[in-house]
Amino acid sequence: MWNQIADEIGASFSVVPASLAFTRLSVAVLLSAIVGLERELQGKPAGLRTHILVAVAACLFVLVGQELSAISFGNTGEQRHDPLRMIEAVTAGVAFLAAGVIFTSGGQVQNLTTGASLWLCGAIGLGCGAGSIAISAMATALVVVVLFVLGQVERWLGTHTD
Repeated sequence: MWNQIADEIGASFSVVPASLAFTRLSVAVLLSAIVGLERELQGKPAGLRTHILVAVAACLFVLVGQELSAISFGNTGEQRHDPLRMIEAVTAGVAFLAAGVIFTSGGQVQNLTTGASLWLCGAIGLGCGAGSIAISAMATALVVVVLFVLGQVERWLGTHTD
């Protein structure tokens, strides 16, 4: 029985080796934690854990999609492997979550930046899952600059709302 379980777990990584999958998932955690930490420090409703969960889920969708593409679902020509569908699914799901943190209070929109940062962490996770770690890291660096530095500029100008 244990051999069957070990064989099943080992066979699960036909396209992306386990060590590479773990690396991609770990980088998604690290990069989204950087964004989530900034939101956490600002006391926003979606912080460190939420951003990490969004990015890891997005990364996992890509990894699972890659694994599913190796499974035979019929004759050639009957199969449909469309990576854009994965991106659309993640984008729609994260948009739903992001919309949940955005609300209007006293005629002002609240947490719009947090919703956008959740959406961005979905993209970071997709990038990590696809192996585009450098692009994901560059996006993370730019986002931290936008969130932190421009947040300070907005406070200085007196226009900071989120």
